[in-house]
Amino acid sequence: MRRLGLHAYRFSISWPRILPQGTGRVNLAGLDFYDRLVDTLLAANIEPYITLHHWDYPQALYEKGGWLNRENLPAFADYAVVMVKHLGDRVNKWVTFNEPGVIAWDGYVSGEHAPGVEGDPAMARQVAHNLMVAHGMAVQAIRGINPNLEVGIVLSQWGVDPASNDPADIAAAEYAWNAYETTFLHPIFKGYYHPAQIDAGSDYGLEIQPGDLALIAQKLDYLGINSYSRSLISATEGRIDPVPGSEYTAMDWEVCAPAFRRMLVKISRDYDLPPIYITENGAAFDDEVSADGKVHDPRRLDYLRQHFIQARLAMQAGVDLRGYFVWSLLDNFEWGHGYTKRFGIVHVDYDTQQRIIKDSGEWYSQVIAQNTVTSY
Repeated sequence: MRRLGLHAYRFSISWPRILPQGTGRVNLAGLDFYDRLVDTLLAANIEPYITLHHWDYPQALYEKGGWLNRENLPAFADYAVVMVKHLGDRVNKWVTFNEPGVIAWDGYVSGEHAPGVEGDPAMARQVAHNLMVAHGMAVQAIRGINPNLEVGIVLSQWGVDPASNDPADIAAAEYAWNAYETTFLHPIFKGYYHPAQIDAGSDYGLEIQPGDLALIAQKLDYLGINSYSRSLISATEGRIDPVPGSEYTAMDWEVCAPAFRRMLVKISRDYDLPPIYITENGAAFDDEVSADGKVHDPRRLDYLRQHFIQARLAMQAGVDLRGYFVWSLLDNFEWGHGYTKRFGIVHVDYDTQQRIIKDSGEWYSQVIAQNTVTSY
């Protein structure tokens, strides 16, 4: 990170590592690990940005109903208190959840993520709501410990574009956006669910208790946005995938940087948002170490360049964008894909742990140093 000139590093705390049972006894070795990480970052003049929950969940709480059990929700706020009391003297930027939509929909509809339930949108919808209640509880708890800390949430927001200028396609795209992409934006920043979302899930029997929506709509200091691609919507065909003529990453995600800008401009106009940080953006491609000992990844470099340019254009259109975290620093364990998908701007040999800064990483270092999108 020093070599690249990074000013900040975003990482997550493992809840089970701190509280193995989800509540109760604190694992001091876990706290010690994060103490050392934070102190080492600060010594290198790199600001820590902490995410409290990036999908790893205590098994003991899952056995008591997980996110579906309302009685488990205060445990998340209690965990937040433990961490803020311990690290709040050194860490100013905190996030409650990373991509709650993935927890809900990939955990209870596609089954790609824990707990691996498939085909239960009603359950996913309730989990999504309960996550937001837990988020509100945690925000209140953190502010109760130290009101000067900056607290936010990270949402996955992909652009939604119509397949053509046909009014039917435009209407279909708008409905798709309102029904699905506003799941968390609307209750957090407006205090209620969008009518299209209620319509799309009218048979789900969502349980909302008195006071829930006020709790969810806590004022935030910043909003993190994770974005990689878009959805292209046709009135007759639904979501078009693949999009003819488009480039795709190794995750089978379409490359469409202008949609990134359109999404940022849209949410900034539709909602009274706090400052925005791009907390994840990047691309997985199949990298190899070349004969010269380097990793040449022109497609990733071009992906990042396009998205940086579109981010700058969004800022010129009035989007209050304060920072940008590339996903990811290192090639990583990509959940259900294991180690088969490489997102890093630094290549990792998983057998030897040797690390090589890729061309995209070297270029990113230039962008940081010059604060402009440079050629390479």
